[in-house]
Amino acid sequence: MSIEQVVCVHLPVDEQMRIQKLRLAQEGPAQGLRRLSVVTGTHGDELEGQYVCYELARRIREQPQLLRGIVDIYPALNPLGIDSITRGVPGFDLDMNRIFPGSEDGSMAEYAANSIIRDIEGSDVCIDVHASNIFLREIPQVRVSETTARTLLPYARELNCDFIWVHASAPVLESTLAHTLNTRGVPTLVVEMGVGMRITRAFGDQLLSGIFHLMHSLGIWAGEAPDVREPIISTDGRVSFLNAPTLGMFVPTATHWENVHAGEIIGEIINPLTGEGTPIASPVDGLLFTLREYPLVYEGSLLARVLAREEVRA
Repeated sequence: MSIEQVVCVHLPVDEQMRIQKLRLAQEGPAQGLRRLSVVTGTHGDELEGQYVCYELARRIREQPQLLRGIVDIYPALNPLGIDSITRGVPGFDLDMNRIFPGSEDGSMAEYAANSIIRDIEGSDVCIDVHASNIFLREIPQVRVSETTARTLLPYARELNCDFIWVHASAPVLESTLAHTLNTRGVPTLVVEMGVGMRITRAFGDQLLSGIFHLMHSLGIWAGEAPDVREPIISTDGRVSFLNAPTLGMFVPTATHWENVHAGEIIGEIINPLTGEGTPIASPVDGLLFTLREYPLVYEGSLLARVLAREEVRA
């Protein structure tokens, strides 16, 4: 076990921004060993991955004799953001996940992004763990683009997530960590779960079972492979978005991750001043996999996502 420095950048007032990783490796020469990288903390307000990193390291350290490769754990790609609970890089108004692959000659954030990519390159698989924001609760899910689905779906099926969302490629995604690594030959899976600024232990444990299952399949872990659930696989075309028609406070009546029917009321936007309410109904029969967590909404705010039922049955 070793803690290694990925990048160190000097800051004002004799401070430093340091990005570190924990390397857990089988004893002996590292050459020829398979390698899994687990990264999180790209957005400082997403904390679900912190528990995953801790528990993954703890379990491996309890049984180091079962490790048959290398596991690199990067708990904080944006340490300044985590320290200040800020989504982006403080002082730069910059989303860390929109500047990859970065530049060795660029700004502080671009230099850090470039160093991260160079450090992860060579991994057999990378898992990029995210949480939702403070407004929405997400079930554990893997998100892959259409262009990488053929390569990534076999790995995604092993991660014990409830849902795999194959989404359309978009130009903005080209500057993400996952897209950059995938184009450089490192199969990279984006996992999203839970709520911003929170740790949902049950979701973390669920993903950890999947990570150990994948490690076993890769030949990195000699312990038993935990059983994993069969995920629902869907595309953008089968997902319905429910947006707020008015300003107010959203009070859900449906439960996250339950089946709903077309026309069924999933919640109400209430006006505390007038005592009036606006019911919100599901447009389709399906599965409620995203649900608003933060009550205050404006016109257009996302309230929920529903996966069409015929897709659920597939």
